[in-house]
Amino acid sequence: MHHPTLTPTATMALLCWGLSAGTTTAVHAQQDRTLDTVVISASRQEQQSFDAPASVQAVDQTVIQSAGPMVNLSESAIRIPGVVVLKAQLYGNAAGGVLQVFTADGPEPAQLQTTLDLGPQRFQRVGLQLAGHRGDFNYRIDHSDFSTEGWRVNSQAARVHTNARLRWTVSEQTRLTLVANVFDQPVSGDPLGLTRQQVEENPRQAVLNATRYRAGKSVSQSQIGWSIDHRLDRDSDVSARFYLGQRDLDNRLSIPLVVQQSPTAAGGVVQLDRQFGGLGVRYAQRRDWGEGQIQWTLGLDVERMNERRRGFINDFGVVGALKRDEDNAVSSLGLYTQVDWAVSENWSVVAGVRANEVQFSIQDFFIRPDNPDDSGRVRFTATNPVIGFTRHIGSDLNLYANVGRGFETPTFTEIAYTADSSGPNLGLRPAISTHLEVGVKARVADGHRVDAAVFRIDTRDEIVVASSIGGRSVFRNAGDTRRQGFELSYAGQWSPAWRSHLAFTAIQAKFRQPFVSSSNAVVNAGNRIPGVLDRFVFGEIVWQHRPDQGWEAALEWVYQGSMAVNDLNVDRTAPSNRFNLRLAHDLRRGPWTLRQTLRVENLTDRFYIGSVIANESNSRFFEPAPGRQWFLGWTLSRTL
Repeated sequence: MHHPTLTPTATMALLCWGLSAGTTTAVHAQQDRTLDTVVISASRQEQQSFDAPASVQAVDQTVIQSAGPMVNLSESAIRIPGVVVLKAQLYGNAAGGVLQVFTADGPEPAQLQTTLDLGPQRFQRVGLQLAGHRGDFNYRIDHSDFSTEGWRVNSQAARVHTNARLRWTVSEQTRLTLVANVFDQPVSGDPLGLTRQQVEENPRQAVLNATRYRAGKSVSQSQIGWSIDHRLDRDSDVSARFYLGQRDLDNRLSIPLVVQQSPTAAGGVVQLDRQFGGLGVRYAQRRDWGEGQIQWTLGLDVERMNERRRGFINDFGVVGALKRDEDNAVSSLGLYTQVDWAVSENWSVVAGVRANEVQFSIQDFFIRPDNPDDSGRVRFTATNPVIGFTRHIGSDLNLYANVGRGFETPTFTEIAYTADSSGPNLGLRPAISTHLEVGVKARVADGHRVDAAVFRIDTRDEIVVASSIGGRSVFRNAGDTRRQGFELSYAGQWSPAWRSHLAFTAIQAKFRQPFVSSSNAVVNAGNRIPGVLDRFVFGEIVWQHRPDQGWEAALEWVYQGSMAVNDLNVDRTAPSNRFNLRLAHDLRRGPWTLRQTLRVENLTDRFYIGSVIANESNSRFFEPAPGRQWFLGWTLSRTL
């Protein structure tokens, strides 16, 4: 499965399908708050979020712009129950999770916009955007340039990103869309994790090896995609999409030199040259059926990635001798069908099934007397059903339930290394999960909505980090696990000037059977899965002087529960409360609009651990988060 690079610019929206809770979450670019959210389901058809048989939330374009300087996904995603995004966390748990990025349509009349964001540690982001609509042509082009020295030692970063979306309405029946993306991140330092003692001594420090080996990476990616949507007749349509891309990575790890020189070691510099592409076709047909309507969808997805992977000695920041050389390829084939049936005014049903085949192949060119040929192939298949019901109790109350099966194959990142030998870990098995969710959606009053859900995910052959050292992680299957919990969200418009939002997630993520860890210690059944928060809360109250211009002020509350640091649960992070403040002012003069923003994060300067590196071999589990941070922003727009 291809995972796009995510940059939550003002032109972006995202769709999250069941990240931590196995449920559906939508982030949708939408200007009119009085309209119900429209979600694109797995059948790629529009549906009112209130009627979908799954937990669906929305974050509109305005919120994405005001949630921060639009650098990290976590800025806007933290307000969604069931989705927890932590800054600097290398690997997370995403049972059945998918992220999609949508670019908003260009407005009419056209608009030219420039932005400048400034913050501590020489934080700077400059953006330029041109968007509009003329006749049958819609366009949006966005460019941003970001850099920072970072809060910790060796955490500097720089990134340039350009995104373009062009759409032609060829006829009343046909629409053609082109999306292109160019991404270059030449600098990305890695300060690595700290032990608890090091955190207490100086949370801003980096371990010595991080600077000695210049730990960090540079990455560039470009991709282009086309899609065509064609309505065959009043009741049926067909769509097709095609994309191509390439990604280059140079990753310097802080693995000690003596370890790199082992005959079967892969070195301390990873260089990847990837090419990827895919296509998909979908056919949908709608028909009246009994008292309601039924829609049938059939689709096919084909994807492939080729990768040249090489490893070199990291000689204290200088690329040394070759230690790994191989060609990798992964291909996937997915065939799915889904039926959405509005049985009556009181009931609706969705049912579907997807068949998947994923194949990995490795051709090893680095063969030595003391380093064997690690070439090989592996193939995974699965057929995953899903069914969901919604009981419509009037226009303001829905009850729903769904059950489905998940299939998560390992990625090339996860199979790249084995603990005690050379070459990839082709013995790593896919994780198979069963998802169950029951929920309620209610419009409790005009402008007020409450969503609540309970969920359980049982997983077999959970893929977890076995060990991590110097930025390199080895993965393994850990047996059976269970995630169960509760999600709650509330959104309310109290008056034209006041609104509030609350998102709450409680989750128990535990191993269900004992197993032996990489350190040969027994992990007990009931231990917590490391790196998963047990509680997360986001609350917000907003005052807006006028909906179209003037002042806006908001106070945010973020509660972050605890995380276990490894499978043995030898330590865990402490819960934390923090508050963020934001102020904004819009000034309009003719075709010009100037938006000025001030954002203060962690207002009370509370110390907390932002994320953990699960099962870090040197007990450097902790990645401290910054204290109080302020950001200033200016956005100047002109209507053309």
